[in-house]
Amino acid sequence: MLLIACGPAFAATAQIQSPRPNVLFLLSDDHRADGIAALGNPNLKTPALDRLVERGMAFRHAYTMGAMEGAVCLPSRSMIQTGRSLFRLPPVNQRQGYQEFSAAMKGRNEGRDWALLPRVLRAAGYETFHMGKHGNECRPAMENYEINILRDDPSVAERVNSSQAYGDGVIKFLRERKTERPFFIYLAPPVPHDPRVAPKEFTDLYDPARLLLPPSYLPLHPFDNGEMIVRDEKLALWPRLPEVIRRQLADYYACISCLDHHFGRIVDCLRDRGQLENTIIIFAGDNGLSLGDHGLMGKQNLYEFGGMHVPLVVAGPGMHPGTSDAFVYLFDLFPTICQMTHVQVPVAVEGKSFAPLLAGQPFMAREFMFNAYKNVQRSFRDERWKVIRDPQINRTQLFDLANDPHELNDLADQPAQKGKIAELMDRMVTAQRDWGDTCPLTSANPAPAAWSPEMLKPAAPGGPR
Repeated sequence: MLLIACGPAFAATAQIQSPRPNVLFLLSDDHRADGIAALGNPNLKTPALDRLVERGMAFRHAYTMGAMEGAVCLPSRSMIQTGRSLFRLPPVNQRQGYQEFSAAMKGRNEGRDWALLPRVLRAAGYETFHMGKHGNECRPAMENYEINILRDDPSVAERVNSSQAYGDGVIKFLRERKTERPFFIYLAPPVPHDPRVAPKEFTDLYDPARLLLPPSYLPLHPFDNGEMIVRDEKLALWPRLPEVIRRQLADYYACISCLDHHFGRIVDCLRDRGQLENTIIIFAGDNGLSLGDHGLMGKQNLYEFGGMHVPLVVAGPGMHPGTSDAFVYLFDLFPTICQMTHVQVPVAVEGKSFAPLLAGQPFMAREFMFNAYKNVQRSFRDERWKVIRDPQINRTQLFDLANDPHELNDLADQPAQKGKIAELMDRMVTAQRDWGDTCPLTSANPAPAAWSPEMLKPAAPGGPR
């Protein structure tokens, strides 16, 4: 097995010796970056996640790199399970030649080509368990979990449709496991993804009329971003009326509170079984979501409170609690988990371990974030500035995030900012080259930028088509 050794920094500082730490990884579906009350959302009630934030490290600048399809969750989850960046992902489903990839993986160890997180951890002695959505996942990785509830009992897919069922499944596993091996639990339910249905005790927590609209709320997005009528955008009519957005938010928050409650049950079970103090807990969203932000409803955009910015919290033995502004990608979790569990990182993994940061040690953070969506949107941001480029319409947006975190004021038309735009675009081109992205940033024949819901109406009889 061709591997690179992890640095000893985390082990020495965190004092995780023997037995190896367990890992509980909860990956939420369509979870906004502000989807935890403790991270500053006054609308939400998330006591269990708030406690995790209090004793762990919360990352304010965590992102999935992007997607080349509308189902952003699939490449996001695939990047996590392989440690690979967006443009160097292996085929992970039938549409992309999954069968060939799966056959190539069987019967051989990870090497220079690909690695799978459950396979690496199993080889290191971990009992690996997965319970989660059975579609839009990294199928080769799911096949390598030692225990995969939906694989081992497909009928469960018809019965598991609530956060309670997922919580029950993990608690059952914890109570019935017979081995002394450390465990790695990958819990990835389809929550709070639509359709958003929660028990009354959670819906009663949220009165739509009392909820605050997002700071970046707009009835309509001001131009065609290349993905205006994808599935997610059809979940609310145009224009996005305030009362409709508040209703959507109420349902969304109720699902998050329900998930939070059952996550708390799992943590209580770990505590009751004497495992909590030796368990690393990771919470993240697979991608973000717009709910009225900039007039959008889905995750097919590159705004900060849109598709790629996600919550990320890590807590565990020996870790330093706090908040970090370090830039991290979700595929950085693969090497980070390896380093925290004293498992060597396969050379195929592109992610950058931030385990030293969790241990309170110096950490060379990423200097910028580069994100992509299909061939219609690219973004580049540093600590202060962000540029979004829509190459199909040759449109550029510029935001000063230090003073405008919700991207309310586009500065691209200000003559004084031409130099800043040129600088950021040059850096974006370099990032594209480094990450293997070949999408042109300029179109010789740009599409019209104008867009309105009127374009969706069928032409009148005898009228233009």
